[in-house]
Amino acid sequence: MTEKIIGRDVSVTYYGHAAFRLSGQGKTVLIDPWLANPVLTTPVSQVGPVDFILVTHGHADHVGNTVEIARETGAQVVAIHELSLLLAQQGVDKVVGMNKGGTFKAEGLEITMTQAVHSSTTEHEGRLVPAGDPGGFVVKFPNGFTAYHAGDTAVFKDMELIRELYRPELALLPIGSHYVMSPAEAALACRLLQPKFVIPMHYGTFPVLTGTPEELKEHLKDLPEVRVIALKPGETVE
Repeated sequence: MTEKIIGRDVSVTYYGHAAFRLSGQGKTVLIDPWLANPVLTTPVSQVGPVDFILVTHGHADHVGNTVEIARETGAQVVAIHELSLLLAQQGVDKVVGMNKGGTFKAEGLEITMTQAVHSSTTEHEGRLVPAGDPGGFVVKFPNGFTAYHAGDTAVFKDMELIRELYRPELALLPIGSHYVMSPAEAALACRLLQPKFVIPMHYGTFPVLTGTPEELKEHLKDLPEVRVIALKPGETVE
């Protein structure tokens, strides 16, 4: 599916779960690239060129195929400091460690790490180890278009600060409940963030993730200025 919704020369591809590709102005960013998830398997060879990979936290369903894609494409990986060190030990050559509130500027992009309310561990040398704090990312493209990937999180009041500081036009928000926000909580997040568009994620991958885009739309029916775009895995919007 291709649909003109933004007019800002940025396309968004949903790979299922929390995995996205943002492409625009000659740059491509992958976020939480679990490409072999239960709802869609995407071969690394089909992803195309990648400039940056952003990893919100260390859980396997978010680190996903990061190491393989980085080796295949030469992409630079961005993650919180502790996780960046672990990824470097796993063979990622180009990795940038950062922390919340910091902004990494490269090739015309501005990548800012934000708060997230969750947990973060990763498997390393056969055991589960702490992987620093979880986070989200705000990505600002050279033309000013700004997207916010919340990562795995509960709703939190400081999403108002993300709105005030970065004013994201697009929010990628988890809605599945159990491990992340429910649709009702994601609707509150929309009220705090005030994006033009919201794409729900992290739902339906497993039976326990019961939230649906329809529920999110119902909770936002009094907020018509926020458009909910429910992408199926593999779909793209521009």
